[in-house]
Parts: sequence; C-alpha cells; structure tokens
Amino acid sequence: MGYIALFIFIAIASFVVQTNLQSKFKRYSRLATNGNLSGADVARIMLQQYGIKDVAVQCVDGQLTDHYDPTKKVVNISRDVYNGRNIAAAAVAAHECGHAVQHAVAYAPLQLRSALVPVVNFASQWVSWILLIGVFSIEMFPGLIWIGIALFATTTLFSFVTLPVEIDASKRALSWLAQSNVTTPQTAEPAREALRSAAYTYVIAAISSLGTLLYYISIARRD
Repeated sequence: MGYIALFIFIAIASFVVQTNLQSKFKRYSRLATNGNLSGADVARIMLQQYGIKDVAVQCVDGQLTDHYDPTKKVVNISRDVYNGRNIAAAAVAAHECGHAVQHAVAYAPLQLRSALVPVVNFASQWVSWILLIGVFSIEMFPGLIWIGIALFATTTLFSFVTLPVEIDASKRALSWLAQSNVTTPQTAEPAREALRSAAYTYVIAAISSLGTLLYYISIARRD
C-alpha cells in the first residue's frame, strides 16, 4: 500500500511539474532578450566568450530535445529555442552551453555521468525483461530478479548523478546571462524560474527511479 501511495504521489507531482514547466516557458517566451538575441546567438556568444571553439551549435526538431552531446561536442537546441528571441529560449540555450563549459573544465559529475551512459544504455535494453521474468520466476530462479535490480540501480544512479550536473549548468548559465547583460534585473528572475522549473523534472525522475528500485528490492526480499 505504501508503494502505491508513493507512485500516485510521483504521478501527480510529475503532472504538476510538467504543467508548471510548460506554463513558465509559455509566459517567459513573451519576454524579449536584451539586444533581441536569439537562442542560437546566445549559445554561440557564450561559447565564444568562454573560449570554447571546438563545440558546434545546431538546430534539432522536436520540443524539449535540447541537449549537449559531449561525444560529438555539439550543443543541440530545439527549433523554438534556436530561433526564439526571448528569455525562455536564452535560458535554455545558455543552460546547454553550461554543459559544454562543464566538459571544457572537466567537471567531475559530468565526467561520471558520461562514463555511465554506455552502462545505462546496456541496462535499459534488458532491465525490463529481466525484472519481468525475475518476478514471475522468483521461486525457481531467485537470483534473476537481483540481476535486474542491479541493472536498474545503474539507471537510478544515473538519475541522481544528473542532478548536480543540471543544477551546476543552470548556475553557470544564469551567471553568464547576467554578466553579459542578456538578462536585465527585470528578466533575471524569470530566467531563473524557467530553469528551476526544468530542474524539478530531473528531481521527480530521480525520486521515481529510486521508488521503483526500492519496490523491486522489497519484492526480492519477500522470497
């Protein structure tokens, strides 16, 4: 019963966070950047000012598809962010460039997250099947579910390692936006709220992953 209540809470919290995120970004998309800079402009200027010359900025399709790819050294930003000349777009673009800065200075949590990526990719391919089979065959093969739990634990670890990476990238972004006068005293707080709302999605994902992990551990221990 306790886990059911937890998962209901997580589902509600996730809905509230996503709704709040969409609302904030819609609202702050109406606030123009200082100098009428687009997200693409912000990204390129920020990288240039940090002396990062080997990272490209490119436009990608979709919504919430913005990300930095450390393997290819590319800042990928969605079309609305790339072309948007507003505070929400500037905040997202600067945040993704914050990851490029982390990469350039060898920020330890980002290095750990990057190292976990191939492990998590492997685990994600098999974990659902192993846990499913492990649950139904727990009497015959009790060790199988623990293998699934070990694989799932890597995804949970990844979720928690992601938190400091995202928070630090936002701090770098907000600091640069203010210092470069992309945001004004009037628009600095909206930029902060936009990135804070985005950060909550990672918090919910981490809590959800931990709750699921503990749930499977409780099943394994019943045997």
